[in-house]
Amino acid sequence: MPPIPVIAGIIRDARGHILLCQRESGALEGQWEFPGGKIEKGETPEECLQREIYEELNIVIAVGPVYKVVHTAYNHGDFLLIGFLARYMHGEISLRVHRDVDWVHPRKLLHYPLAEANVPIAVSLKEEANPARSCMGADCGADNALDDRFGL
Repeated sequence: MPPIPVIAGIIRDARGHILLCQRESGALEGQWEFPGGKIEKGETPEECLQREIYEELNIVIAVGPVYKVVHTAYNHGDFLLIGFLARYMHGEISLRVHRDVDWVHPRKLLHYPLAEANVPIAVSLKEEANPARSCMGADCGADNALDDRFGL
């Protein structure tokens, strides 16, 4: 049986922080993740992500390109996590299916107990936010590599 595709949003705010959500219940209860969900029939991955984020968090996002795809087999199923870069546009977060949320600097994503499929994405984001690795020079900000990737 092929893995179940799950769409996740790597949602960035104006400060460059990324939204993490803590699972309220289920197999990954208490773990943190990039928010998203499963595609419904007739939906594109981008439409899925916008719908899921609005339904779960009451915010509107602009969806960018695919950032990273991660295959993970959990005890409760085999999943293909497709992480899209996205930008927070507007709305006030309302917790509907999550226990908590936090806007996190990319260098601090791994300080959270992340669901396994989210770890490779967080590692890549942290590495790109490392100023010594992403650019050089006095004018270089820590998030330049991520700014280039978002293209929004």
